Amino acid sequence: MTAAGPLWRAGERTGPDTLPGSRRARTARTIRTVALALTGATLTGTTLSGCGTAPTDVTTSPAAGRGVVSPSPAHASPSGSAADAASGPRDSKRAASKRDIYAADRPGMLSPVVAGFPSRVYVPNSESDSVDVIDPKTYKVIDHFRTGRLPQHVVPSWDMKRLWVNNNRGNTLTPIDPKTGKPGRPVPVEDPYNLYFSPDGREALVMAERNNELDFRDPRSMRLLHSMPVPCRGINHADFTADGSLFLASCEFSGDLVVIDWRRRKVTKTIALGPASMPQDVKLSPDGTTFYVADMDRGGVWLVDAATFKVIRFMPTGAGAHGLYVSRDSRVLYVSNRGAGSVSVVSFKEQKPIATWPIPGGGSPDMGGLSADGRELWLSGRYHGVVYVFDTVAGKLTHTIKVGAGPHGLCVYPQPGRYSLGHTGIFR
Repeated sequence: MTAAGPLWRAGERTGPDTLPGSRRARTARTIRTVALALTGATLTGTTLSGCGTAPTDVTTSPAAGRGVVSPSPAHASPSGSAADAASGPRDSKRAASKRDIYAADRPGMLSPVVAGFPSRVYVPNSESDSVDVIDPKTYKVIDHFRTGRLPQHVVPSWDMKRLWVNNNRGNTLTPIDPKTGKPGRPVPVEDPYNLYFSPDGREALVMAERNNELDFRDPRSMRLLHSMPVPCRGINHADFTADGSLFLASCEFSGDLVVIDWRRRKVTKTIALGPASMPQDVKLSPDGTTFYVADMDRGGVWLVDAATFKVIRFMPTGAGAHGLYVSRDSRVLYVSNRGAGSVSVVSFKEQKPIATWPIPGGGSPDMGGLSADGRELWLSGRYHGVVYVFDTVAGKLTHTIKVGAGPHGLCVYPQPGRYSLGHTGIFR
């Protein structure tokens, strides 16, 4: 796609060269139930109230050096809160070490909202203006429907009751009912490259990439509330801080990151990664201390301090580093290397790659997500018209499924979690 509009900057600027080295009531009750269970219970073989089957976890096996995971009982940690940020430095550090912002994303922890949905993989074919629907049990395409022009991502809504297909050039969002897997009537939305939701669920955040704007919309009707220009080009992916107050977004065409106070609708800082950078996906570490940012041009991942927003360092993974996915045990990060045709497995504890899963004969792994049990990683093959399925236990490619042209941000659904922050599946 072609970037449009002038490049302008506002706020503080930093760069790596300056660094040293329900129904509403029922939904509310469900959220409270899960939160209490997470903070007060050890999740072993007991059933978590309101969350379907008893959760199991995946943890590193003796083959950890190869990035292999195996089942084991879960011991979920409470996620962080604004209180952590308000405490003193020592208390804050201790809280961060115990925090796991993905504690509600363990296998089996399906919200009652999604527990009855059939398991499906929704694949937007950007060059075919369509969506293919895959049954993950049979690895077969079972449905196909047209969308608007250039569908980029399939995004779960904040309340997890619907999916939105982002038709970038069609200037629409196509809703999908995950109960039936069928599309609904498109909703007019200008330039929806990607879609996120505020942690409180009150606003939809549309990444208007070609317009260089972040558009705030009503999360149900998608009515425009406010358009905020950003001081960079090609805003596209993001994640929130642990307390949900700030939004770190990547701008691929200008090689920048922007820190956004979404409540005040203001850019507070611009981080210049340099002209040789093309930042893509963004994910926060489980302890909430570090943002990981894929850089497609540099072939690796930036580590950014989530408190100071200082660049820590760059970590090579593979050519075309693009998508980032946190394992269901919160121990590793899967990095799709689109140019290298591989997936890198990065240890959060060691902050370095510990394994590489190549695609035999090469490929173009792009965006996707994990299965609900965490045993499979599904990725679109952007330039090959296929979907790849990796076994996260064995650490290898198991299936290649033919789909339409230019598959991009596929969504595996449903997934564990209390609510969705957007993209192809960021759950808390």
